[in-house]
Amino acid sequence: MADIVILGAGVGGVPMAYEMKEAARKQDTVTVISNNPYFQFTPSNPWAAVGWRSKKDLTVELEPVMRKKGIKFICDGAAKLDADNNKVVLESGAEVSYDHLIIATGPELAFDEIEGFGPAGFTQSICSIDHSIDAQSEWEKFCANPGPIVVGAVQGASCYGPAYEFAMIMDTDLRRRKIRDKVPMTFVTAEPYVGHLGLGGVGDTKGMLESEMRERHIKWVTNARVDSVEDGKMNVSEIANGGDVAATHELPFSYSMMLPAFRGIPAFIGIEGLVNPRGFIIVDKHQRNPKYTNIWGVGVCIAIAPLEATNVPVGVPKTGYMIESMVTATAHNLGDILRGKEPTHEPTWNAFCLADFGDSGVAFLAQPQNPPRNRNWSAQGKWVHWAKIAFEKYFMRKVRKGQSEPYFERATLKMMNVTRLKD
Repeated sequence: MADIVILGAGVGGVPMAYEMKEAARKQDTVTVISNNPYFQFTPSNPWAAVGWRSKKDLTVELEPVMRKKGIKFICDGAAKLDADNNKVVLESGAEVSYDHLIIATGPELAFDEIEGFGPAGFTQSICSIDHSIDAQSEWEKFCANPGPIVVGAVQGASCYGPAYEFAMIMDTDLRRRKIRDKVPMTFVTAEPYVGHLGLGGVGDTKGMLESEMRERHIKWVTNARVDSVEDGKMNVSEIANGGDVAATHELPFSYSMMLPAFRGIPAFIGIEGLVNPRGFIIVDKHQRNPKYTNIWGVGVCIAIAPLEATNVPVGVPKTGYMIESMVTATAHNLGDILRGKEPTHEPTWNAFCLADFGDSGVAFLAQPQNPPRNRNWSAQGKWVHWAKIAFEKYFMRKVRKGQSEPYFERATLKMMNVTRLKD
């Protein structure tokens, strides 16, 4: 018998639990540990931040679902990993031993790296459902007394799609409220150009997103380093080739949402051979850590080198489709190991994204994620908005039922057919 422990219960952790339960032997145990009692569908957080979704819409209580699947669920945070002794020390003081550990925690949000940044400072976040609900409360106050908006992603960020989504969704919501004319909006990003996305662009994302911003009267600043944030003002340096400051900007705002840089959670920091200097889990081509071969990593918590050198640090996104391939490879590899075989499965690391703009959107597919690619495709239209709504309902239904299947792969195949349709 083997005790398999999964840390984290998000877009990676929950499918990992379902697939691992199927891949394990009958005598093996699967335990999920999460600091939240619920699963949250993070891709819909931008909608929650303008009041289009509630917390209830986007969360699923995990203990009843896991129990039905024969998976033990522990609601507790991980305080420290003792990798040499195969145990996790929890915030409650309890200890959980394992034979195999799958880390799917997601990241820690590095708001503290910039003065005045984040929900504890002067900007909002959509990185969690609770952040989004708080952002929505501030959004209503803002709409009662509108002014300038600054939105985007700071240096070191690695998830740019939600920043573009939220900028466009705010624009859509403001137009519906008939107050868009009172709101100057500026998009601030570490990317070297609009539509880079940490991927060097996909298809014509540069042209599409620039055109969308011009159409919606959104100004932008690229190669941007946020130096500090004050109450109602963001101090930004625009960095030129070579690292010199090309320009400085003092951007006033009445409302701001900026995505932060990520780092690994404190429980893993400093474990030599397990994590890189930012605390991300080091994995091989089979999703297994080279030093601690009974530890695996999936999702945003793993270490991936940046695509290319940029004037301002830009991270690499880990999209749902990519995470799904990590999950499936890990489940199959660990299932093989439990049966005395060697791991052979490798994730595809393809990127697929539906970026909703509230009334339209942009979709892109990169196979593989980093260029040169076999498939380098992007498209836009109203169908993207409706496709994301459908996908949200589909994914949430599968989570509630405890069903394991390739959500993102199936959605991708459907989307490739949908592009034949016209708005």
